[in-house]
Amino acid sequence: MAKANENNNKINGNNASVSYEAKDIYVLEGLEPVRKRPGMYIGSTGVEGLHHLIWEVVDNSLDEAMAGFCTEVEISLLPGNRVRVRDNGRGIPVDIHKQTKRSALETVMCTLHAGGKFGGESYKVSGGLHGVGVSVVNALSVWMRAEVCRDGFLYVQEYKKGKPQFLVKKIGKCANRGTTQIFEPDPEIFKEIKFNWDAILTHLRQQAYLTRGIKIIIKDLRNVNAKPEEFCATCKVEKKTAKSPELETPDAGERSHSFYFEGGLVSYVKFLVDDRDVAPKHSNIFYVNREIEGLQVEAAFQYTEDIQGAELSFANNIHTPEGGMHITGFRSALTRGLNDYGRKGTFLKNGDDNLSGDDVREGLVSIVSVKLREPQFEGQTKAKLGNPEARTAVDMVVAEALEEYLEKSPNDAREILGKCILAAKARQAAKAARETVLRKGLLEGLALPGKLADCSSREPEKSELYIVEGDSAGGSAKQGRDRQFQAILPLRGKILNIEKARLDRALTSKEVKALIIALGTAIADDFDISKLRYHRIVIMTDADVDGAHIRTLLLTLFFRYFKELIDAGHIYIAQPPLYRISKGREAHFAYSDVEKDSIVSVLKKAKEEKMKVKKYGKEIGAEKEETKEAEKTEKVAGVNIQRYKGLGEMNPEQLWETTMNPANRVMKKVTIADADAADKMFNTLMGDEVLPRKRFIQMHAKNVKNLDI
Repeated sequence: MAKANENNNKINGNNASVSYEAKDIYVLEGLEPVRKRPGMYIGSTGVEGLHHLIWEVVDNSLDEAMAGFCTEVEISLLPGNRVRVRDNGRGIPVDIHKQTKRSALETVMCTLHAGGKFGGESYKVSGGLHGVGVSVVNALSVWMRAEVCRDGFLYVQEYKKGKPQFLVKKIGKCANRGTTQIFEPDPEIFKEIKFNWDAILTHLRQQAYLTRGIKIIIKDLRNVNAKPEEFCATCKVEKKTAKSPELETPDAGERSHSFYFEGGLVSYVKFLVDDRDVAPKHSNIFYVNREIEGLQVEAAFQYTEDIQGAELSFANNIHTPEGGMHITGFRSALTRGLNDYGRKGTFLKNGDDNLSGDDVREGLVSIVSVKLREPQFEGQTKAKLGNPEARTAVDMVVAEALEEYLEKSPNDAREILGKCILAAKARQAAKAARETVLRKGLLEGLALPGKLADCSSREPEKSELYIVEGDSAGGSAKQGRDRQFQAILPLRGKILNIEKARLDRALTSKEVKALIIALGTAIADDFDISKLRYHRIVIMTDADVDGAHIRTLLLTLFFRYFKELIDAGHIYIAQPPLYRISKGREAHFAYSDVEKDSIVSVLKKAKEEKMKVKKYGKEIGAEKEETKEAEKTEKVAGVNIQRYKGLGEMNPEQLWETTMNPANRVMKKVTIADADAADKMFNTLMGDEVLPRKRFIQMHAKNVKNLDI
């Protein structure tokens, strides 16, 4: 029997000598689970996870504001990769906690699932689970300090990797109240610690809009000439002495911003609409803010003339990029409300199809924010709200308010319905055009576009599609490629600007249709990423203004209709060389001006060294010959620099070696760090409105180098 067990162990690949008993079960105590699996709590240990630390601490201050006890929050980036967040709220309690027998401050800072949001009346609403966030920040910080001004006294405690360094100390008196948190992310957890100023501004501006009446100050003190440890409530800081966590106004010369919006979501909608044409002209922004069964619903929207819209959702001030129940309720109420009004006002006649969700959301800029007592998020990063009651509450509140809005504003209602009906007609036309494109492929036996030079591989994960500008470059690419896994699709001229055209018109473009058929995924409602024929789609255009324009047009197409491909990491941009630098039989390729200058410098230096060797190797008396040699050297001393204007200037061998050979090539993967910012940028650069594009060009013109005209 023992032999049989031994054989089974061998068959199963097990080592019989490895034990699995009670002593082999490990229990992680305190905050150890956070350090062991940080991604479970902050999403990742990359840039997003790093910034998530700030959001968690700021959320606690905003919770105080939502509870009505805080009016100002200040966030400062300090020297030494430290961040300081302070508010004028009530301050974390410091008395002894009955359950833990420790200070409440230490309990909140060092214990998971400990805080004022798990029961009682301290917080009616909050951004998730209060005690989880700050304790996770503490666990993932190499050093952290908490300063609490409460009941007239200042209390302090410091931590290292989540462990307290001493008991909570009362170190003096203070006239104000509030909490200050200073933390330094642990480099063992975060390989790159670099805070993005613009990302912080965007997030905190958003929070200021969502929390009406709160003032948020952001300061960048990373270049202040002071030691990191000096930024505390009891030290001399910024040439002044602060004896309490009193909030300060930004000093002159600092990079700083402050946000305060009395209008709340209405102000936010105005910000998002920006320079877009409003539809109807001069229409009022729809706004509702009501509470139903203890759940606060706030929503605002406005229609624009654009095809693309913007939809943001929040739960307890936490952005939910994947939506959830509250967005489902809003969409349902909007679609049903407009259809009901359309039927009642004879905009939609008998026999007409109902408006779809896509029809009523075309060009719509909307924000939905709910505040509820016990939010149920999918994961600690809170990407999606799962509370079913949120759907019911939002549906009821928005439906009632929308009916009232449409009745009181008949002119606005008429134009909104007209826009939605036009969108429905365009959708039906696009469906017909889409079916035509797909049917054409089926009738031709799924024949691929004639201009496509396909690869022999039928494994998508190993295949690449190069979208190339022009037939000339396409010819070089076809000859230089590896036919086994590289396909080439040349495009003639500039494709249609998708930002200015609906899908039905886009599908009349031969180039767009060829691309859709080549990808194999179909488009819009028929899109299916599982049918993608190539897992690398590479945009390869010339390194000039026209090439950049074509690249932008293609990126606009992918962003608007194939965003899933970008999210999945399938879109790339090839980086062909800008220069070919040759000297004799020696040739080099440079991908930037800096690289070009470096190569030229090395070649010239090598030539000078060679000439020195020749000079000192000659006989002293041969002055005449040396003069002739020097004249000859002067003529060939310069290097030949060829600036590539187009891919067609490279022969197939050069194009393969520099741009298509996986061993040598340089490619950029297209990613979307901020979808909302990307949407706004595409609308600015590619939309109908000229004024915002003009302002953008004026603002950034000085940063453009080597512009080809």
